[in-house]
Amino acid sequence: MEKMTAISELDELMNTYCTECPVKKELRSEKGKLYAHKFCISECSIGLKLKEIGRRLS
Repeated sequence: MEKMTAISELDELMNTYCTECPVKKELRSEKGKLYAHKFCISECSIGLKLKEIGRRLS
């Protein structure tokens, strides 16, 4: 049951904040996909929260 809760949280956060993120879109167009991905997982507050929830799944 805990895993289903974590997956639901991940899905909700991504749909709410990441799908239409203007920062991600701008970084991808200016600096590339890899840079945008690194930014999202290491500097973005939502990305850090996603990583924290993901750790609960392992």
